[in-house]
Amino acid sequence: MLLSAIALASLLTIESGDGPGDFAERVLDVVERIPPGRVMSYGDIAEYLGESGPRQVGRVMSVWGGAVPWWRVIRADGSPPPGLEVEALRRYATEATPLRPGSGRVDMARARWDGDDGG
Repeated sequence: MLLSAIALASLLTIESGDGPGDFAERVLDVVERIPPGRVMSYGDIAEYLGESGPRQVGRVMSVWGGAVPWWRVIRADGSPPPGLEVEALRRYATEATPLRPGSGRVDMARARWDGDDGG
């Protein structure tokens, strides 16, 4: 598998010493800004930042995401983070995050946040 120079640089900046690297800090900053009841996909965050891709964002979330509202970062199909579905669904109910009826998935058309602080 070949990595682009940008993806490789992002991977190298996920961790730096004892804490998250520059790329990871940018990902976590975006996640902290997602309003309650709204979500972004891993790919949405990468696109918003203009660098890297969903896998690199997922790596950041798997390593450092426990300190931010991780349940607001989901797969593009609206699925909650793998292995954390029950807790994520509980939090979606608390925040009134729109779900697709009978699916356990977030309704991306209604819940996706575009990064604009106005909504």
